[in-house]
Amino acid sequence: MIVFKKKNREDQISRAAALKCRPAKSLHITESRLESGEVLLEYPLTVRPWLAAVAKRLGKSDNVIQIKKLQLDAMGTAVWDLVDGHRSVNRIVQIFAQAHRLDNKEAEVSVTSFIRELGQRGLLGLQ
Repeated sequence: MIVFKKKNREDQISRAAALKCRPAKSLHITESRLESGEVLLEYPLTVRPWLAAVAKRLGKSDNVIQIKKLQLDAMGTAVWDLVDGHRSVNRIVQIFAQAHRLDNKEAEVSVTSFIRELGQRGLLGLQ
């Protein structure tokens, strides 16, 4: 029995191809601005089928949609504002690096990890 499966190299795209992708915001997100200028994202939480079955057996309603909230800090808000579905990840990195006086490599690591995290939560998709 394999507990930890190693990812195939075929499943992953190259760095150059990833930087050419255009991130787009999910349609299921409610976005609001706080007084501090930061962004608060609200999105529906997807419940795993096995967890829904357990909840149903315990008498919980399976119709309840849980809303998750995520408050972005100043840097996250800056990247979020740059995501429009037209700019590539590489262009977002360049703009972010210029705005925050960062080296391109530092900005690339920060922006790509942020985009990856939002993608794993289902808040962003790559085109």
